[in-house]
Amino acid sequence: MIDLDKIRAQRVKWHEWKNIKSLRVALENLPTLQDVVFSLDNIIKISSKEATQEEKEQIKKMAWDLRPWRKGPFDLFDTFIDSEWKSYIKYNLLEPYFDLKDKCVADIGCNNGYYLFRMLKHKPKKLVGFDPSIHCKTQFDFINHFIKSPIKFELLGVEHLPYFENRFDFIFCLGVLYHRSDPINSLKALYSGLNSGGELTIDTFMIDGEEEFALTPKGRYSKISNIYFIPTINALKNWCERAKFRDFEVLETKKTDLSEQRKTEWIQGESLENFLDPNDNNLTIEGYPAPKRVYIKLRK
Repeated sequence: MIDLDKIRAQRVKWHEWKNIKSLRVALENLPTLQDVVFSLDNIIKISSKEATQEEKEQIKKMAWDLRPWRKGPFDLFDTFIDSEWKSYIKYNLLEPYFDLKDKCVADIGCNNGYYLFRMLKHKPKKLVGFDPSIHCKTQFDFINHFIKSPIKFELLGVEHLPYFENRFDFIFCLGVLYHRSDPINSLKALYSGLNSGGELTIDTFMIDGEEEFALTPKGRYSKISNIYFIPTINALKNWCERAKFRDFEVLETKKTDLSEQRKTEWIQGESLENFLDPNDNNLTIEGYPAPKRVYIKLRK
């Protein structure tokens, strides 16, 4: 039996390395502002008429020190965090397909919580984010210091769902499955995390074709080392059926392009333009089909 409290305690200690400790200290010293207002639209914007210029500079410095920012964007007290991903494109694509009011909702692989913050407007009963990265949790805590939402952030992964103390009515698992060396077991874990009749929305890389097979990249895919399987839609459907899901529904398919993912000063590294063949944007730098995603809705 897995002891989740022990895992939580171990991961909290991660702040002692990876340069996180100084960031956690800076987080504790952020100003407390009384008249904070925020909007949870495409750009999550937080502001305060009370904030002094010195306080704004303190917030800006912490935001800068918390790079890389993968999900967003955010506007914090006049500092625009131009994240690598324009995450509102994915969120707005999915929003017509879910109803979260009064439901217990989990986001698996939630990164800094951008999607969770957006979901607050739907008035769910509970919001829980799962991500093992202390860096992502620190970004979340930074944003939530001002929003003061009831969202709970767990330093846990998809593999911990079968042992988690609660089950959920709706689970999002976006951009995770292709990072798992055993995708069917991961789908089974997601299944176990749902209440009866609960819904799961996933997105994952896909390849075109009617056959029931998956690409297994040698080494890297799009310069990413931990990409294990990229299925056709029919292969993905078979995986989901093996995990006992029903009502396999394809919501959308979408090729990733530079309008959604690109390099900015807030990420400290390469992005999509560096991952594609410079002579043919339909291929990755390794010669595989360029990233394309399928969005799926499933039911327990």
